[in-house]
Amino acid sequence: MSDGIEVQPYESAAEVSGEGEPHNTSPPKVVPRQYLMAFILTTCCFALWGFANDITNPLVKVFKEVFQISNTQSSLVQFAFYGGYFTMALPAAYFIRRFSYKGAIMVGFALYAFGALLSIPASLNTNFWIFIAGFYILTFGLAFLETSCNPYILAMGPPETATQRLNLAQAFNPMGSLTGMIVASTIIAPNLQVGEFRDKMEAKSPEVVQYVEADYASGLPDFDQEYGTLDAAVSKALANMQVTSPETFQAIQQHDLGVVRTPYVVIACVVIGFLILFALTKMPTFAADEPDAPVGELTVRLFGKAHYREGVIAQAFYVGAQITCWTFIIHYGMEQVGLSLAQAQTWNIAAMMIFLISRFVCTFMLKFVSPGKLLSALAVTAAILTFGAIMLPGQTGLICLVLISACMSLMFPTIYGIALKGLPAEEAKLGSAGLIMAIVGGALLPLMQGWFIDTIGVRNSFYLPLICFVAIAIFGVRTFTRFEKESNFQTVS
Repeated sequence: MSDGIEVQPYESAAEVSGEGEPHNTSPPKVVPRQYLMAFILTTCCFALWGFANDITNPLVKVFKEVFQISNTQSSLVQFAFYGGYFTMALPAAYFIRRFSYKGAIMVGFALYAFGALLSIPASLNTNFWIFIAGFYILTFGLAFLETSCNPYILAMGPPETATQRLNLAQAFNPMGSLTGMIVASTIIAPNLQVGEFRDKMEAKSPEVVQYVEADYASGLPDFDQEYGTLDAAVSKALANMQVTSPETFQAIQQHDLGVVRTPYVVIACVVIGFLILFALTKMPTFAADEPDAPVGELTVRLFGKAHYREGVIAQAFYVGAQITCWTFIIHYGMEQVGLSLAQAQTWNIAAMMIFLISRFVCTFMLKFVSPGKLLSALAVTAAILTFGAIMLPGQTGLICLVLISACMSLMFPTIYGIALKGLPAEEAKLGSAGLIMAIVGGALLPLMQGWFIDTIGVRNSFYLPLICFVAIAIFGVRTFTRFEKESNFQTVS
């Protein structure tokens, strides 16, 4: 299946010819001119999956109240969302081997749109499980996009600048994430009736105080927002409303799920537009000189390489840490500082802005510092900040939690680039699938942290991402003390 311009894999600017003298001594370009349009279009995909990731995070808290479920149950949103990556990454790699990167991207768009559109029957039927199915299928599409786009970007230029090129493309991912967060805070959160209910509880309005248990019924005189008592009382009141005034509660559910549905329908339309655009655009296919080796042989070769094997493990820890920090920053702000959902989401937006700025700064720093050293330094700093979020009360702890994003900005693309460094194209295709499957960390760890929140509280639950950052720091140290010194592993300059 040919989807466009068929070219051979890019040759390094330092490739020798004739007597062995380099035919071009100029610095290698990050994005060569012949790939510029393909690079721009593919980079747009990074923003599209960033939007999906971060408009979904606040729904863990929203669904907890709207469906009256536990933190553990509401964390199934992230379990389904990131579980879809694990399920579909390997099939996506098989598809790329059989067809092309472009074809895989188009399939990704189709699945993305279909999953987003499932929000329509889910909201109309007030059905939590249809939402879960929609998130699961949506991330089938994201798995196709990430499995194809990351190695596609790596192939669009000289290997010497591959990690820089991927970091540049990944820099546009937080732009999509930031857009998703802004939509969540300006369109979803302010229009939720559960948010209005919470405001009335804070004001001790009689129309909502009537739903609170007897020990709070006298105007909630001992309300202490600083330690999350308001949040607990809101949950109790909504639970009582569901029992004593089911029609009123169902009206709130229908309204709020309709609010949640709208941005998913809009993004589905945008994604369908990109599907049409890719279908009409010629893209390079990077034809290999020889057919790829059997999958079993490639798998053995891949996991025989320590930098790849350990990179997959580090990526699972990273994605788990990222999703827990961004998902439960809302719980932290609401329960530890007494913020509303919209206010807590504003702190999440601040974290994403810091993440975005730091991504560009770290991409620039890679010109001067090896990936392994920078990765390990940032992971250690992230661990210290996470410990601060655990030990320091109130807003100080929340600030530490937000600042972790500055450290996380470099991690995904750098771990990805380190893991695939020096791999031939046939191994990189399958290797990319393994790294995308590692995103399952984002499914498992939030579920674990949701259970920790239910049992030991939101602050202590952050020991889980703390352990993740320690593991990433170890991988970073391993990279610059061992991998970057090996003859077949060149440090990106």
